[in-house]
Amino acid sequence: MSEAASNKLDSLKWVLVALLVGAGIYGNSYFSDESLLYRVIGLLVVAAVALAVAVTTARGDSAWTMIKGARTEIRKVIWPTRQETTQTTMIVMVFVVVCGLFFWALDSFLGWLFSLLLV
Repeated sequence: MSEAASNKLDSLKWVLVALLVGAGIYGNSYFSDESLLYRVIGLLVVAAVALAVAVTTARGDSAWTMIKGARTEIRKVIWPTRQETTQTTMIVMVFVVVCGLFFWALDSFLGWLFSLLLV
């Protein structure tokens, strides 16, 4: 398939995705008297179909590839232990309190100094 035909087909697929999303939103409000469970199931089905159509486009395929790559990278992360997280949190909290006290003292001093200069 040529590049122009592929781009035109992708554009049509994106229009279909937009129509599906719009239909899901409209259907949710149109069937507002129905049970919430049925409306959620309907929205999930419409969203799954829209996602399936979107993934068949060039941009959708590249986005899906990126998401799979990100998932692979997340698995490589070495997460901190509970002790490291607690210690880091305490250090940040102490630093915030110290900075807050410093800026409060600086503000008070400068306020006092300017009140002396202006009187």
